[in-house]
Amino acid sequence: MEKRELTCIGCPMGCQITVEMDGKEVKDIQGYTCKRGKIYAQKEVTNPTRIVTSTVRVTGNPEVPVISVKTAQDIPKADIFDCVRALKNVTAVSPVKIGDVILHDVCGTGVDVIATKSA
Repeated sequence: MEKRELTCIGCPMGCQITVEMDGKEVKDIQGYTCKRGKIYAQKEVTNPTRIVTSTVRVTGNPEVPVISVKTAQDIPKADIFDCVRALKNVTAVSPVKIGDVILHDVCGTGVDVIATKSA
């Protein structure tokens, strides 16, 4: 059996979690103090995902050359670099509002990239 040690990011507690695995199957999870910790550990060892944050260029507003963006939901960790590469060539056209979709279905993940700043 393999043991994986994690620091939970599900809440501010930062619990030290131990996950016992038999191949790709989770056998036991210990060290979490809330339900989110158990869910985080299960997901992290079987299918890790992340929210991606970045910036994109803006045209039509010389006072705001770039805006911050993020994925609307978490995407598979393996797709992060492809997502960032896809955003490299994206330009938003002002006016942009917080929550506007900047890039639909980034890298075929089914997740949109949205604006986190208005311009």
